[in-house]
Amino acid sequence: MSYILTCVKAPDKAHQERLLTFLRKKYQDTDDQLDIRIDPGLIGGFTLTANGYTYDCSVRGRMRQMEEKLMSSSGNNDTAESLLSSLLEEIRSFTPSVKPIEIGEVIEVSDGIATASGLSRAAYGEMVEFENGEFGMVMNLRKDNVGIMLLGSEEGIGEGSVVRRTGKAVEVPVGEGLLGRAVDALGHPIDDLGPIESDLSYPIEREAGGVITREPVSVPLQTGILAIDAMVPIGRGQRELIIGDRQTGKTAIAVDTMINQRDTGVICIYVAIGQKASSVARVQETLRKHGAMDNSIIVSAAAGESAALQYIAPYAGAAMAEYFMERGRDVLIVYDDLSKHAVAYRTLSLLLKRSPGREAYPGDVFYLHSRLLERACRVTEEYGGGSITALPIIETQAGDVSAYIPTNVISITDGQIYLESGLFFSGQRPAINVGLSVSRVGGAAQTRAIKKTAGTLRIDLARFRELEVFTQFSSDLDKSTQQTLDHGRRLLELLKQPLYHPMPVSRQATLLYVATQGLLDDIPLSELRDFTDSFMERMETEHGEVLSGIQDSGALSGTAAEAIRATLEACKAPRRA
Repeated sequence: MSYILTCVKAPDKAHQERLLTFLRKKYQDTDDQLDIRIDPGLIGGFTLTANGYTYDCSVRGRMRQMEEKLMSSSGNNDTAESLLSSLLEEIRSFTPSVKPIEIGEVIEVSDGIATASGLSRAAYGEMVEFENGEFGMVMNLRKDNVGIMLLGSEEGIGEGSVVRRTGKAVEVPVGEGLLGRAVDALGHPIDDLGPIESDLSYPIEREAGGVITREPVSVPLQTGILAIDAMVPIGRGQRELIIGDRQTGKTAIAVDTMINQRDTGVICIYVAIGQKASSVARVQETLRKHGAMDNSIIVSAAAGESAALQYIAPYAGAAMAEYFMERGRDVLIVYDDLSKHAVAYRTLSLLLKRSPGREAYPGDVFYLHSRLLERACRVTEEYGGGSITALPIIETQAGDVSAYIPTNVISITDGQIYLESGLFFSGQRPAINVGLSVSRVGGAAQTRAIKKTAGTLRIDLARFRELEVFTQFSSDLDKSTQQTLDHGRRLLELLKQPLYHPMPVSRQATLLYVATQGLLDDIPLSELRDFTDSFMERMETEHGEVLSGIQDSGALSGTAAEAIRATLEACKAPRRA
């Protein structure tokens, strides 16, 4: 064993021999050597490295201890007088101590992965610090070395570099100061709006709460998208998957949902994983344009970032969400997308030399997403009373929902919204396939007005789809079949919705009522959109209090239904004249 003694001036032979005698006795090693190194920067004293630990008895080390002590106490004072008094008291009571720091030595580093010997007591997920100031996260624990995922540049890290344990997990800042900001996966600002104002950090990896801490999902989270709120309702605390091919409107649904929360008090977090930086900037600008950025946080690990940052980004977003949930707030978090997250983890696993499995993914890829999505829930008042609603996004290839990652995430979530390319390119937007989309929470997360008016919508659309397939080769249709097809086409037309125009509950309930009752079946299909717009304008002008009542109570009363029918008839009257 070799011991390293670093000091300002080398001790004489007698002192060296006494030190060696002490070390031999302590570590029961006779084949030892004392490596003496000179470092004037220590100012005075010495540091001793032995058995994987560094003991710092230098003046520089004691000054660093005092600095850390003063920094930890200076943030709790409001005035200059109290700050000065506190600092003086800390200086008087300061007693330097020698704390052993466990260190290791880098064996090799490449592609963002470092392998280090030593660090025998390191824990999985622990943050370590390299001598160049960069940090890493322990990912592999082997008998004689550890695998470390670099969270920064590998410049300045090479064979023989020293790495030390911090004793802490990787953390990110949390709190109100993050609202309205765009940050990277480590919580550092990327929006040129100055530093983040936060004095609290949460570890990115936290165990999900157990069954006892959770409440049933019963409060609706309105997306503002008629097709979803009517047929695939989402509740606060639910995990609803958005799945579909590339360029079918997955992100648009998530952004629309975030815009619809701008006046509800729901905190929104958008986690971009492996997206183009321009796409993330576009989302940020859209939220700001529609007044939804003030209650939102964007966490970005863009395509140009390392696989390590893409891997930790969703966990960082979940930690930020848990801060608000524990304080009774409701949070909506979007993971865009988990397909790229799985690819980033596969890259890291292969670089860490883990055994590949199906499609080269590691064996724990299911656990990768389950431990993330299980953190979304609604908790009891005893545990804060808040909720985290997760909208993970998965990109499929050629509509294949039976691939490895899609089936994994489908089995974890509480339902899925399936977007179909054929519907998208035919002009049906949002391109939601009603047959493959489902919410396992169902009517428990719907307002009474929507539940009452949308009761037959899914059945009517299913009947329409079935008849449309069977009658596409037939030109001779009976009157009943023709009516069913006409009714279905009008329902589909009604479900079309432009981007960034979420509907309030009152408008949704009104349109669903007149549509499912067949009151729009006499309106030509080509004129349906203009007619419903003019009908709703008249409702807002003449019966604003009715719409306000539906919005506030979430129920459709008999009086409201009569007002809707009367207004509809008044709109139809000029057409009959």
